[in-house]
Amino acid sequence: MFAYIVRRVFSGFVMLLAMTLVTMALFFSGPVNPARVMCGKNCTPELIAQTKKALGYDKPVLVQWRDFAVGLVAGRHYPDDKALAKTHPEMIADCPAPCIGYSTISTQTVASAVGRAFPVTASLAFAAFIMWMVFGVGMGITAALFKGRLVDRGIVGFSLIFYAFPTFAIGLTFAIIAIRVFGYSPAYQSIADSGVGGWLQGLFLPSLTLALVYIAGYVRLTRAFVIETTSEDYLRTARAKGLRPSRILAKHTMRAALTPIVTAAGLDLGGLLGGAIITETVFNYNGLGKLAVMSTQTYDLPIIVGIVLLAASFIITANIVVDILYAFIDPRVKYT
Repeated sequence: MFAYIVRRVFSGFVMLLAMTLVTMALFFSGPVNPARVMCGKNCTPELIAQTKKALGYDKPVLVQWRDFAVGLVAGRHYPDDKALAKTHPEMIADCPAPCIGYSTISTQTVASAVGRAFPVTASLAFAAFIMWMVFGVGMGITAALFKGRLVDRGIVGFSLIFYAFPTFAIGLTFAIIAIRVFGYSPAYQSIADSGVGGWLQGLFLPSLTLALVYIAGYVRLTRAFVIETTSEDYLRTARAKGLRPSRILAKHTMRAALTPIVTAAGLDLGGLLGGAIITETVFNYNGLGKLAVMSTQTYDLPIIVGIVLLAASFIITANIVVDILYAFIDPRVKYT
């Protein structure tokens, strides 16, 4: 088991390095000159060349990737060119490790911009995750136990309604109701400023918006696998031996059905930690999703690259965690 974990962590690290190379190649080898964008509106060819040299964009992609990888561990200083740093001290910017990059458009390191936005996204993602796991899995189990009855049809129909609506429509509806009916404007509030109560109050509607969309999928997923598992021979044997239905459900049925649910949950949470773009934009939450939209509009390539790499690292980490959890959920899974 330990050897398997080491192999998975190592392979995830290699995948992450490959992702950094591919991402940098895509963004910085495109038709748009990033130095031209970052230089500003009134920029001469000489200033464009100076900006390109200061940020290291005049180097080959592989050399830029090497400098980026080193900066993650040891940090970096801008400009990269020492002679340019001496003649233009106003351009010097320190980027401590882990240095993901430096944005000349917003005049800040990528790590600081992402660091301010990530707690907002993480709060929203985990609140929505708890909601959809509790209600989605619970309603899916209930629908499976009452297969073909009115309860089953009602739960499945209810979930399909929210599955059919786009996220922005649900979010806008909640925001309009909150403002016009209750006179309440949903906004993110940190625990330090407003306490736990205010923090939860600000998170409720955005996280519910996300949760409703995911709940619909998890109801159908849980229902399908619980129904499939209940038809297995070993469960018929358990019922014939006189085991209580609740014990059969908790110890046998759900343990077998949890494997695909955990897989989907891990990947969904990992992707959501990279930014809930639509929900954060609708509710004006300053998270990674809104930061990605704003950076795309201003073509702030360093911050876009940082968000892409952060989202990729969450997905890779989620895959590793899910693979390890398989052994604890399903005893039939053996790792060598």
